This record gives sequence, structure tokens and C-alpha cells, in this order.
Amino acid sequence: MPHHCRMPIEIAPANQASCEELTTIFNARGNAADCQCQRYRLAPGEAFGNTPVEARIAALRDQSACGDPESPGTSGLIARLAGAPVGWCAVAPRTAYVGLVRNSNQTAWRGRAEDRTDNDVWAVTCILTRVGARGQGVARALAAAAVDFARERGARRLEAYPITVPDATWGEEHPGPLSVYLAAGFEVVHRPSKRRAVVSITL
Repeated sequence: MPHHCRMPIEIAPANQASCEELTTIFNARGNAADCQCQRYRLAPGEAFGNTPVEARIAALRDQSACGDPESPGTSGLIARLAGAPVGWCAVAPRTAYVGLVRNSNQTAWRGRAEDRTDNDVWAVTCILTRVGARGQGVARALAAAAVDFARERGARRLEAYPITVPDATWGEEHPGPLSVYLAAGFEVVHRPSKRRAVVSITL
């Protein structure tokens, strides 16, 4: 019987990708195209309705520094499968996510005492795999790469907020499933609800 090898997944900082690749990953329609990974970037009180999608696209391009390989800063990773862009991971200092840090109603803080101003704590807020590339290990590769990415940039700890149930509804699934983080060495440190966990890894 022929031996089928899984195609290698290449992970790169987003500034080493073109903005066209980023557009391909986020697609032209659907939840990801609408959000443009700005859910936690918007300050409390800022609604999507007040932020046109064009502005969200521009914000993501600025945050990712796509197309600017000389940029010293970037807030994400992209995945390529057989050379094609297939995945995105938002990873940055937790304080960069003002909608997460300043919003006390976020599930991540429920029953949890945490210094939200600690710049040495980084966060993964989104892992996205394009339709057609799922089931290939893209999310796991991105979660593992996020650990190295944050460590190399001086983070002391990296955390994420995965969904823990299979019946995720719109808006819940963006952090990715718990399994991809456990595979990357994260540990569950808090269970703010039956549907979500806070996972963390010390770097």
C-alpha cells in the first residue's frame, strides 16, 4: 500500500507574509472575514457596527506588519501548507488586547485574580484554519509555534482561552480547541465556565 505523508506545515511571523496571503486566510466572507481578528482589539464600548470592515482590515494589516519583513514587531503567525497560506494565529502581549484586558465582563477574568497590566504575559486570542485545510494539524502547529514566538520576544508566560465543548457557537470558536494547547504544553489554570478554560505555559 502507498505510504501517505502529511504535507509539511511552514509557520512564519506575519510580517514575513504578504498582505494578500493574509487576505486569503481570512477569506472574503464569513465570521473571520467580518472580525479580522479585532474582537479583543476594540476597547470596551467600541462596537463592530462603529468600525467598518475596511477599518478592521487596515488594523489587522498594521498589527501584523504584513509585507514588511524588516518590521521589528508583529502580532501574529501565518501557516502555509504546500506553500499555500492556510492559517493564522494572533499572539501578542496581553496588554495589546484592550478589549480583553479592560473588559471586566470577559469570561477570562471570572473568579480569577490577575494583574492585567503585566506586559510580560502574552496571549493567544485566535487560531484560524482555512476551510479545506482543516484536519491537517495546522492549529496544533500554530499553537506550538506561538510558544516559541512569545518566548523569543521576551514573554514570561503565554496564555489562551480555548473553548472546551464540541458545540461551539458563533464567536466562541475563535481561540481554537483545548486539545491544541494541551499538545503544545499548556496547562489548564482556570475554568471560568463550563464552556471555556484558561490555559497557560511558563516560558
